[in-house]
Amino acid sequence: MSKPRVLFLCVHNSCRSQMAEALLRELAPERFEVSSAGFEPTAVDHLAVEAMRERGIDIGAARAKGTGDVLGKVHFGYVVTVCERAQQQCPKTFPGMGTRLHWPFDDPAAAEGDHEERLAAYREVRDQIEMRICEWLDELGRR
Repeated sequence: MSKPRVLFLCVHNSCRSQMAEALLRELAPERFEVSSAGFEPTAVDHLAVEAMRERGIDIGAARAKGTGDVLGKVHFGYVVTVCERAQQQCPKTFPGMGTRLHWPFDDPAAAEGDHEERLAAYREVRDQIEMRICEWLDELGRR
């Protein structure tokens, strides 16, 4: 039996959606096939890479992908928007979309300060994403 596919969507696919993809892949590799994409993909954020590396997950080789790479090409059991702009830009329905979830997280790239202060914002968002994924996995486990 095939595993349900999960797509994490953000605007740039540079940080929050990349972290969510890697965390779900780490936390439940046997349960899901996981992808991420963005409406306006850019490069993967180096501070996101650093924050994830601290967690023991290397996303250094990840690349930002556009929604055109994935939407309408395969069925996703779950599509999770992780920022407000992605929620607004995501069509209410599109071919191959199952359950739509919205988990908004602050954009750590908007953090100001020196390297450590900015990295602290990435750590906080990383930990929030991990906590939300764990809660969701618990919810699914009870069904």
